[in-house]
Amino acid sequence: MTQLQPTSRRVSRPDRLPLAGLVALGTAGFVTIMTEALPAGILPAMSGDLGVTQAAAGQTVTVYAIGSALAAVPLTAATIGWPRRRLLVIAIAGFAVANTITAISHDYILTMASRFLAGVVAGLLWALLAGYARRMVTPQQRGKAMAIAMAGTPVALSIGVPAGTFLSDVIGWRYTFGIMTLLALILIGWVLASVPNFPGQAKAARLPLRRTLAIPGMAAVLVVTLAFVLAHNILYTYIAPYLAPLGLADRVDIVLLVFGAVSLLSIWITGALIDRHLRPLIIASCALFASAALALGLFAEAPWLLFASVGVWGLAFGGAATLLQTASAEAAGAAGDVAQSLVVTCWNIGIAGGAITGGLLLAGIGPSSLPWAALVLLVPALIVTIAAHAGATNTSSPPEK
Repeated sequence: MTQLQPTSRRVSRPDRLPLAGLVALGTAGFVTIMTEALPAGILPAMSGDLGVTQAAAGQTVTVYAIGSALAAVPLTAATIGWPRRRLLVIAIAGFAVANTITAISHDYILTMASRFLAGVVAGLLWALLAGYARRMVTPQQRGKAMAIAMAGTPVALSIGVPAGTFLSDVIGWRYTFGIMTLLALILIGWVLASVPNFPGQAKAARLPLRRTLAIPGMAAVLVVTLAFVLAHNILYTYIAPYLAPLGLADRVDIVLLVFGAVSLLSIWITGALIDRHLRPLIIASCALFASAALALGLFAEAPWLLFASVGVWGLAFGGAATLLQTASAEAAGAAGDVAQSLVVTCWNIGIAGGAITGGLLLAGIGPSSLPWAALVLLVPALIVTIAAHAGATNTSSPPEK
């Protein structure tokens, strides 16, 4: 069988990256991460308006991650035969609906329901993005295409969320969610104008979930994804209480700026090297993050070492989503969308699990335990990455069908 061709006639020349379409996919990822993470920056105002504690308002992030984790696999499997662009537009429209409800709701339960809906469509969208980007380009360009399509994550975390937090202080958090709705509506038009359509997968070509899991290398990618994201969220979610005993409570914004800026650099490096050096990049990402966690555990009281360690952490994390989803896609081949849904599920379990685990460590042992907990997760992830079946971490997989 040959690779599926787009049904749209708007197909870029094979020697040129279809930047307009790929940036549209990256913007979809940006909307997804902004919708997920924005409450973290506006908890006091959000909790006050909804009449709940900040801890309760913080669960709007948890319920989003739960929605993604629960929905990614079954929704992807149920819609695997649908035309891809239609499904992408439906997912983006889901964000418009969910963010509109969040913006106007004065009821905590309704707000939580809208956040769960946002998580559900996020699970579907993330499962689509990687496969979509790969199908828009030649095999030699897939890594670069995925780096562009996945760039929305570090851009949202490094620029979008701080900007959204500032904007919420100026015009109010509800209007900020309203702007997210407006962006989603504009993005729908952008997708229809610049992203080619692709058919869904024929029924005869679909792999059952259990066979997707059995593909050589898939289990390793999922284990590394879960460990990596769990370690990241243990640290990232509780970076403020980690910094407070070190006398850096008023430098949280600077620390996150360093993290975000280096994350953007990481995306650029990943895009430049991923097509030729996928396996070494994944190993380097795990090794750099483990080194940063070790340094944060040992040398955090020296401010310059702390900032350097956070920079190394950002370098490890910025390209992680692209690397892990590319490894999954290379291993899975024609089962790429289902494989991506499994990665999305592990990613969101890591988000929710990191928040829960980090909170327990913070209450039980204290903030100094956070980097050590991350290191305990990252060392096995590094070992699994080094020992993993090469099919999950090279770029010589069979062509997608």
